[in-house]
Amino acid sequence: MRCFFSFVFVTICLSICFNSCKKDKLLTDSSATVSFSQDSVLFDTVFTTIGSATRNIRIINKNKQKIKLSSVRLEGGSSSPFFLNVDGTPGREVNDVEILANDSVYVFIQVNVNPTSALSPLIIQDKIIVEVNGNQQSVALEAWGQDAHYHFPNQAIQYKNGYLPYSTLSSNTNTTMVWGGGALGQPDDDKPHVIYGWLVVDSTQKLIINPGVKVYFHQNAGLWVYRYGTLQVNGTYGNEVTFQGDRREQDYLDMPGQWDRIWINEGSTDNKINYAIIKNSFIGIQASILLNPNQPTHLKLTNTIIKNCSKWGLYTQAYNIWAANNVVANCKEYCAAITLGGNCTLLHNTFANYYNQDGGRADQASFYLGNYDGTDAWPDSFYIANTIIDGSRGNEFETEIYDYPSYHTVKINNNYINGSIPTTTLITANANVTSGSINFEDPSSYNFKIKSGSAAIGIGDVNIPTVSGYPICIPDIIGVTRTGTISAGAYHFQ
Repeated sequence: MRCFFSFVFVTICLSICFNSCKKDKLLTDSSATVSFSQDSVLFDTVFTTIGSATRNIRIINKNKQKIKLSSVRLEGGSSSPFFLNVDGTPGREVNDVEILANDSVYVFIQVNVNPTSALSPLIIQDKIIVEVNGNQQSVALEAWGQDAHYHFPNQAIQYKNGYLPYSTLSSNTNTTMVWGGGALGQPDDDKPHVIYGWLVVDSTQKLIINPGVKVYFHQNAGLWVYRYGTLQVNGTYGNEVTFQGDRREQDYLDMPGQWDRIWINEGSTDNKINYAIIKNSFIGIQASILLNPNQPTHLKLTNTIIKNCSKWGLYTQAYNIWAANNVVANCKEYCAAITLGGNCTLLHNTFANYYNQDGGRADQASFYLGNYDGTDAWPDSFYIANTIIDGSRGNEFETEIYDYPSYHTVKINNNYINGSIPTTTLITANANVTSGSINFEDPSSYNFKIKSGSAAIGIGDVNIPTVSGYPICIPDIIGVTRTGTISAGAYHFQ
């Protein structure tokens, strides 16, 4: 019996010694990784003076042996506005940090920015790069680098797949909010607006955006003009209103799908967007009925560029839209999808799809026009004139038109269309050009001016209807007066 207890005692001692030695032994396996207490760090204080803030994370070793972090560093290096303190050692790079098995170390992160400087980036971003045994892992860092108006969601709508976070333009009903031009209490308030989640222009509210205002959207964010709300974007040539994602690094300048869309519902007769640049979204503008097709629907869209959307550029449902001098270009699917009928007048627009990102274009035309929902026809009145519909696919004009006896007219006149126009009694088509080179300057860089020899030169109709004081002799999208023979598209050929 004594021999047995001696054996057990020796076994336990050896086991404790073995486990202790194992824990103290450095793990050098190339598959070893660490965990983080969080995968990103947001400095969510709104700075009003030179700002300094500190946050922390833990780097956790869940392995059964000790590990050595060969490097904990900032990706931005010595130029980064962030600063680290790793387990008591300060610097922008700290080397040879050991973490015992099932233990962790703290990393304190500080950022110093001058948010009152117009030269400071809107969003300051970097990464903490952690290297162990040749493997690199990272934690994203984000801070606000400019003094801006930030709109954060404080409510949520539940739907079948989750929650939609949102905030309203104002807690007051029957209010008009003006962005730009000192309207928010500053003499010359030109600070940008940054939207997280959805910003809702609620019923009876109006949002007016003055020239030069920049609106930035965080991932999945959008602007929602709810039923009876009103949006008026009053940009000017050379001082356009810009809507884009909030990532400002070089890699994101031309990345589609960074934010969601501008979504306008029924109820208002005074929605206007003039001289706007809308880029890198999922959908550029969606003008659609939400609940009641019998309510007023109206959008006047002029002199606006919508580009590089990961789905559609302009999307309408049973909407009254009057659009002139716009460029809608380079979208994954349709540049324009005019659906469920509506009353649509499209004059001097350029719809051109040369999208070549994310595996290239989907198998859809540049332009869709329809009044059929798969079951029923909807009332429609379509007039398309002096417009370019083009792209890299070959047949860029897709229609799905059914008769709606009491309210139906489709006129397609004096356009350049890369493709064919259906020969049907439901469509009246005159003086359209469907062959020859469009001869754009450079579609890959969104330059859709037409050059000498373009088939769009001189094909425009000088007698298209004047609507709301918008005659044919108006300047094109860059201020060139249309005289003499008229070119199709948003750019007049000189």
